[in-house]
Amino acid sequence: MDGEFDLVIFGGTGDLARKKLLPALYAGFVAGRVARDSRIFLTSRATHDGSVLDWLQGVFEKSMPACGVDATSLGEFASRVHIIRLALNEGGEDWQRLASSLNEHKHRPIVHFMAIPPGMFTSTCHLLAEYELNGPRTRVVLEKPLGTDLTSAQAINEDVGRYFAEDQTFRIDHYLGKEAVQNLMALRFSNIMFEELWSARTIDHIQITIAEDLGVQGRAGFYDDAGAMRDMVQNHLLQLLCLVAMEPPARMDADSIRDEKLKVLKSLKPLEGADIDKNVVRAQYTAGAMGGEAVGGYQDDLELDAPSQTETFVALKANIENWRWANVPFYLRTGKRLPDRFAEIVIQFKPIPHAPHPGWAVAGINPNRFIIRLQPEDHLALTMMVKNHGAKAEALKEVEMNLDVVADDGTRLGPYLRLILDTVRGDQTLFVHRDEVEYAWRWVDRIVSHWQQSGEAPKTYQAGTWGPYEAHDLMGRDKREWFHEGRSRGAIK
Repeated sequence: MDGEFDLVIFGGTGDLARKKLLPALYAGFVAGRVARDSRIFLTSRATHDGSVLDWLQGVFEKSMPACGVDATSLGEFASRVHIIRLALNEGGEDWQRLASSLNEHKHRPIVHFMAIPPGMFTSTCHLLAEYELNGPRTRVVLEKPLGTDLTSAQAINEDVGRYFAEDQTFRIDHYLGKEAVQNLMALRFSNIMFEELWSARTIDHIQITIAEDLGVQGRAGFYDDAGAMRDMVQNHLLQLLCLVAMEPPARMDADSIRDEKLKVLKSLKPLEGADIDKNVVRAQYTAGAMGGEAVGGYQDDLELDAPSQTETFVALKANIENWRWANVPFYLRTGKRLPDRFAEIVIQFKPIPHAPHPGWAVAGINPNRFIIRLQPEDHLALTMMVKNHGAKAEALKEVEMNLDVVADDGTRLGPYLRLILDTVRGDQTLFVHRDEVEYAWRWVDRIVSHWQQSGEAPKTYQAGTWGPYEAHDLMGRDKREWFHEGRSRGAIK
């Protein structure tokens, strides 16, 4: 069990806290990973007069309906949760009471989790400093999006940096806390066979997909100002690209990993002008069907009077200009209202140079693939060709070598719980350094600026499909195919 800590969730009764943070903390509490005497403070703009236990019961009925909660453990957990009224733009007695409560345990780590819009980071951090809640035992967690472009991201980093040192600042990307992502690093850097294969010599291309089956779902105000490029590509997809493409770090610590990820971002070939038109596809979903039911388009979901130019889908081809990855394309894809919800990295190796058996050439040999599934479940597998048992010598079939590992105690930490506990320990290994944020924005800003200057509307795709034709053509003209689509049709090419 980790040590006791105090956690303040600013925006503690909001969407992120109710759907992700509180369920994660409760699961950790039940599993014994969150110390029993730890305290959780949830800030709210309004006074909360009801029972915390009743409120949590309502929260978990919506966020954890499948597994439910145990009445005894929920009661114990609720006794550690405090909902407090707090204005985030001005001080006062409420801030003084919070400071007094947090100072009851002088040596306990304090985590301030900013589950609030980035525009409120500065005033909140200023007040934390004013009430001396930014000392050496405190850490601040910044939830994405960190700005809307390079300039705004730099401003946020500068503002927060006035009150919290870089080693106190934890920029969270929950994808980095997923078990499969950490297993990817473990497999790469603890097995020589992967290191020998991990380069342009044997890898044909890499696909990274984050697909969502939902629409904007209550995030309309934020999403129409952001879009898929800012909301997903700039952070989640580029972070996953960095972890796949980085060189082996000298040590598995935060500074060493950050240095290698930065090298990848610096090596990303900038896309400009005609290269953007050729290698980046943006689109917006229209009315269609999901699970056999009719759903509206993006414009319908937002109830907009004027057409929106915001993209809900992005597919792009990126290249890393260094020795390891020369001429190996990275295909990134994300979108809303797609047929399935999943996040997956596919490392596709090159085909064998020669089929020694004539029957193999006729039947076809699928290239090997290393599949890293991040959601909805963790899954790692290698695909390989083997002889079909009992058949003729030329009869081959593709099999998956499962590399999944089950925890010894039967439990797995969810990404948010893992990252919160890492924050308590002051371990920044799985967090994003300010330099990474800024280099990622530099790369993305060129693309967004080109779209704004061109004035061209996004392509369209029906809800419930895999995106516009242009996204398929992006792969097709390279004689490749999105892996998940090929597999869903039962033909992996």
